[in-house]
Amino acid sequence: MKKHFYFLMSLLTLACLSACSGSTSTDTHSAGETVIYVEESFKPLFETSIDTFESLYAKADITAKYNSESNVIDMFFKNKTKTICISRDFTKEEKAQLKKNQVEVRSDKIAGDAIALIVNPENPDTLMTVEQLKRIILGKDTVWNSLKTKINVVFDQENSANFHYLKELCAIGNLPINVFAVKSNEEVINYVKTHKSALGVIGVNWVSDRDDFDVLDFLNGIKVLAVAKTEKDKYFKPYQGFIYTKEYVLTRDVWMINKAKKSGLNTGLVLFMIGESGQLLIQKCGLVPANSPVRLIQMSTEE
Repeated sequence: MKKHFYFLMSLLTLACLSACSGSTSTDTHSAGETVIYVEESFKPLFETSIDTFESLYAKADITAKYNSESNVIDMFFKNKTKTICISRDFTKEEKAQLKKNQVEVRSDKIAGDAIALIVNPENPDTLMTVEQLKRIILGKDTVWNSLKTKINVVFDQENSANFHYLKELCAIGNLPINVFAVKSNEEVINYVKTHKSALGVIGVNWVSDRDDFDVLDFLNGIKVLAVAKTEKDKYFKPYQGFIYTKEYVLTRDVWMINKAKKSGLNTGLVLFMIGESGQLLIQKCGLVPANSPVRLIQMSTEE
């Protein structure tokens, strides 16, 4: 009888320990550990967002790995991560491949974004049309008119969202030799600071949050160009309101794609980003919230 009693007590103890262990490691909307992959253009946004999320939910531990868009998508299909952030939704072919493997995917647009063109402050140019940008990318215009020096176009890395944007803009398969990659948006900024002939192509998120001291440091030593569709159109800088109205023409979107369970931490982060708190963070970072309207205020002076 005692043996049965001790055996029963042992089972109860193990069950209790198992339950207690499960309660500390349960993957919920606000607790657990996970790794997500993010296009490097959106690194400033996600560093802020994850810090905020983890400060609200102490049991949440989210690691973001930043890489080129192609590599981020590759990690998703190789099942190295269940959640990614890129500049587009999956194509019909990509979704069909996932469906064939019985993978349920949920896509959410979280923000409106843009490409920013930056130059060295010693470059007198402040304006550029889309046609001029295309001619530079295609190697048809190779010299700055004002500087009389060769134009060197620099972007973050091959197969990044910025790289794909340039290729689609110019409808080409490969970029010419005057267009080269470094390793990150930050390196693009640093290159432009030290090379007056450079034209940098970065995600606007890197220079859009004027309350961030790192952003202010980046802006010290570069100049952001105003862009127009044609010479007959008005020129606009990539400010939030102009991205929202599409008056700034080099715009794109920010998407989170998730295949994790609906009750888990990955989904909790996505819900946070598309919810009120996340959308306010996106607005604060200078991007356009997908689910909250941007207030446009027109200022006028009385004479």
